[in-house]
Amino acid sequence: MEYLRWSYQDSIATITIQRPPANALSSGLLRELSAVLEEIEPNREIRVIVIHGEGRFFSAGADIKEFTTVTSSEGFANLGKFGQDLFDRMEKFSKPIIAAIHGAALGGGLELAMACHIRYVSETAKLGLPELQLGLVPGFAGTQRLPKYVGVARAAEMLFTSEPITGLEAVQYGLANHAYPENEVLDQAFKLAEKIAKKSPVSISASIQLLNYAKTEEFYEGTKKEAELFGEVFVSNDAKEGIQAFLEKREPNFKGE
Repeated sequence: MEYLRWSYQDSIATITIQRPPANALSSGLLRELSAVLEEIEPNREIRVIVIHGEGRFFSAGADIKEFTTVTSSEGFANLGKFGQDLFDRMEKFSKPIIAAIHGAALGGGLELAMACHIRYVSETAKLGLPELQLGLVPGFAGTQRLPKYVGVARAAEMLFTSEPITGLEAVQYGLANHAYPENEVLDQAFKLAEKIAKKSPVSISASIQLLNYAKTEEFYEGTKKEAELFGEVFVSNDAKEGIQAFLEKREPNFKGE
């Protein structure tokens, strides 16, 4: 694998995102993650998964340069649908998935983290959905999961300003379970995984199935609409300006076109 490393020991699988410098989520990385889940699911020796990022970040967002290679609204909508389906699978995965977040979980990185069952964060981590800064909208069901955790008003503020919140604020708002000093986050995630791994896999799997009944038809209607608008907004002149401004490291000048 090019972008991920994974192994397991004592019933716990560790998935490490290793795509420096920012662990950006490319379509190739998402395909590798899908392949890892395929391997882990039937392995009865694995009971819990911990996912984390190597280097400075959990994942600082999507691969913006890859966006410039997509040429159509349909292509962008399809990219969104692939990410949505993968993250929905994670949320329904029969083994608990714990995200250990340090540095930053932004854009697609936060959407990945929100698809995990439990999030442990560093106190100073930055969590946010800054897509509107690029003239885009989130595309991996972030618009549907974020308000579920933090409420509509806070989700609106985070989306409209593109400003991240800290790990401590994420716990306060309900987006993360616990916050720790950065050098303790991964160890704490493994301690939790050890505790969960002692439970019956049968009852854990049943609990995950039951928790997913909290996802309503409206959630899936929302993700369908998100994928559609993800593609439509991508071909706007504002999106072209936002992506270009990001690559040129300048403020975008949006004209509402």
